[in-house]
Amino acid sequence: MGIELDWKRPCESLKAELITPMPSDSIATRRRQVPWLHRWSRIIMAGIATIGAFGTGYLTVVKFAGGSAACPTSACEKVLSSPYAMIFGVPLTVFGCLAYLSMGFMAIAPLLINADTQKQLRRDVENLTWLGLLIGGTAMTVFSAYLMYLLVYEIKALCLYCITSAAFSLSFLVLTFLGRTWEDVGQILFMGVIVALVTLIGTLGVYSGISNPRAADDAGGKAGPVVTTPSGASEISLAEHLTKVGAKMYGAYWCPHCHDQKQLFGVQAFSKVTYVECAPDGKNAQPDLCKAQGDKIQGFPTWEVNGQFFGGTRSLQELSDLSGYKGSRDFKNAF
Repeated sequence: MGIELDWKRPCESLKAELITPMPSDSIATRRRQVPWLHRWSRIIMAGIATIGAFGTGYLTVVKFAGGSAACPTSACEKVLSSPYAMIFGVPLTVFGCLAYLSMGFMAIAPLLINADTQKQLRRDVENLTWLGLLIGGTAMTVFSAYLMYLLVYEIKALCLYCITSAAFSLSFLVLTFLGRTWEDVGQILFMGVIVALVTLIGTLGVYSGISNPRAADDAGGKAGPVVTTPSGASEISLAEHLTKVGAKMYGAYWCPHCHDQKQLFGVQAFSKVTYVECAPDGKNAQPDLCKAQGDKIQGFPTWEVNGQFFGGTRSLQELSDLSGYKGSRDFKNAF
């Protein structure tokens, strides 16, 4: 007498178990296991980068247009007009805008790749951009920290835009470090230290040759960048005429537009111009004389010609017209 085994029924039961969909609460449990910061860190960084790019872009336009940035205090204009706001003759805001655009691109790049059809590519891009975000966030944080030092101890003014940018830079670093699970935290910290040191050394090297304020001999105070352009006979003649008619230029050693004005005259001619240093810590400073003019001086440089005040960098042709100069106008230097 044989024994019949019902092989079909167990197989069907097993098949049913295999194709039974996972309960929704199980999926929700797995989703909850991923920290919310890991899911949203890239989106948050992309948002911060967008705001930062718009802000630095706005400041760049204002800088090139020669206008004044909207700010609740005058400290912003002082900071944005300081020699520290320029690197290699280019506004610092240009580099800031590029940095924000780069961080935003790296944050959003993996999210643009289809995770179902290009799973491996997305994983590779994620790993690569996480390293990029770590390097970028560290570099921006160190650079911003040095700028905060300049604001407090050198420029002695607090700029709302600069403080906000520093906060954004630190946010990038924090979100990058906490926004994913790093396999080797020690290696990541070591890399961060190396990037920080390289950034700091590079920053010190760049700023060491930008304005290089120097101590004055007897009068004390700081002087701005050295005037390097030569003067022609017409520049010297115009400078002598301006002094003769009592024209004055009000400026500050840290003002890049003032340096542009000096460069138009050239080293020989500008030495004959009556220049009033308005920065209290500048060489031969006369801040009281500047304050006595009240709201006639809205920014630097400001020219006083024949009892009238004219703000902004002026071409030598303009100064000739304003002062009634009748001599040669064969000027060598121009905008």
